[in-house]
Amino acid sequence: MIAKAFAKGPAFIAYLTLGDGGLNYSLQAALALVKGGVDILEIGVPFSDPVADGPVIQKAMERSLERGTKPQDLISFLRAFRKMSDVPVVIFSYYNPILASGESFLKQAKEAGADGMLIVDLPFDLMPNSDLDPILVVSTSTPKERLQKIVARASGFIYYACQKGTTGMRGSLPADSEHDVERIKDATQLPVAVGFGISKKETANEALRLADAFVVGSYFVDAMSRQATPEELTELAIQIDPRRSP
Repeated sequence: MIAKAFAKGPAFIAYLTLGDGGLNYSLQAALALVKGGVDILEIGVPFSDPVADGPVIQKAMERSLERGTKPQDLISFLRAFRKMSDVPVVIFSYYNPILASGESFLKQAKEAGADGMLIVDLPFDLMPNSDLDPILVVSTSTPKERLQKIVARASGFIYYACQKGTTGMRGSLPADSEHDVERIKDATQLPVAVGFGISKKETANEALRLADAFVVGSYFVDAMSRQATPEELTELAIQIDPRRSP
């Protein structure tokens, strides 16, 4: 499924936090983003200590947990989403919720319609065995030897975290992004997606000039914190997508 998304050309990847605003709102938001042109969805499983995320997503996870969202809710979300869309879904999670959900959780998620998993705080060599594509992260500080091991283990695409620190909305890509994407592409045939900080059409366009996909997260999560309507989310997706004509 993920490979098919990239076969169509440059891809638009969007993130949302499961249960922020309620599970039904998460489903409506996911479908709205797909309507706006998103090719792959990352669904974040809320966790109490999201150390890799900036304040926007941290607060979304707090709100979701306060509502009582549990990892198992992902399964029902996936089943409902799959009745209405075949867009690939990547589970974005920290390891603790996965571990606490039991050995069968990833299998259940795959059967419900998930395609990949990105476990933020787990080293690539400790990734659990699963039929889900392991989406692995490379940063600007990843050394060459480790990069080669990562791409050998990865499937689906490589997530290039272009900013140091946590997720969040920023104005432009760092100066070393072009060099980093080039060295990733030299090491693998997998598509490369640029994420961490993209919140403007111009930055998304810059990412696509270098790589195969751009990832938008906090920009949508911030809108959802204000209970943006599905129509508004669709329009936001359209507006930030550089593949569309001006």
